[in-house]
Amino acid sequence: MDVSQRYREAWEGYWRETSDTPGEAIWDADPSLTAIPHSELLLPYADVSLPVVDLGCGNGTQTRYLATRFARAIGVDLSHAAIEHARRADTAKTAAFEQLDLVDGDAVRALRDRIGDTHVYMRAVIHQSEPQDRPAVAGAVAELLGERGRAFVVELTPASKAVFQRAASGPDGPPAKLRRVFDHGLKPAGATDQEVPSVLRAAGLTILATGDTALAQTETMPDGTRIDLPARWFVLAREGARE
Repeated sequence: MDVSQRYREAWEGYWRETSDTPGEAIWDADPSLTAIPHSELLLPYADVSLPVVDLGCGNGTQTRYLATRFARAIGVDLSHAAIEHARRADTAKTAAFEQLDLVDGDAVRALRDRIGDTHVYMRAVIHQSEPQDRPAVAGAVAELLGERGRAFVVELTPASKAVFQRAASGPDGPPAKLRRVFDHGLKPAGATDQEVPSVLRAAGLTILATGDTALAQTETMPDGTRIDLPARWFVLAREGARE
């Protein structure tokens, strides 16, 4: 199974029209606001001698930070254009990047066979995936973890929709970075509060810890304040995995 052609083309189009300028993508926040605090939540559960895979890595900003905390970091993304961005940005060659469709079970298993048990970092992927693909995305997390891996997954909650509405309420409509998301047919905050933990558990994942947070964006409200999107985070293990 693969993602739909419409979904794939939407992401390719978005990343092809994004420059290499840091922060041009609305979610390309500095790691100090994202991967750093997220790693602090994951590390008490994680063996840092294992690699980490950043699912939906985009231009690799968070992957490059994760490479400083784990033995090895691999960023994967559906979009070939995103992977090209990530490779160009990683001038020090701190991480590896490759294209991967998380809905393609054979490709996910091939990655798992190649690298063994691995930790997973996934930021805001389930909520914008097409509904029929969300179980497969959660299943990819479970497949990659194996016995020893742990995952940090953070997803927007439906409350983010109200934040998007406020951001778009200025006299000029949505700010430029948010408008580009809408123009490419991407649909943020598409999953319900109950759907995300349900789909994770159905994939054979155990929730070790969870809490509320906000995902910082690189765009501002009409009043100039930063857009912060309500989200929920989960630290996960594969069901039955040893401590």
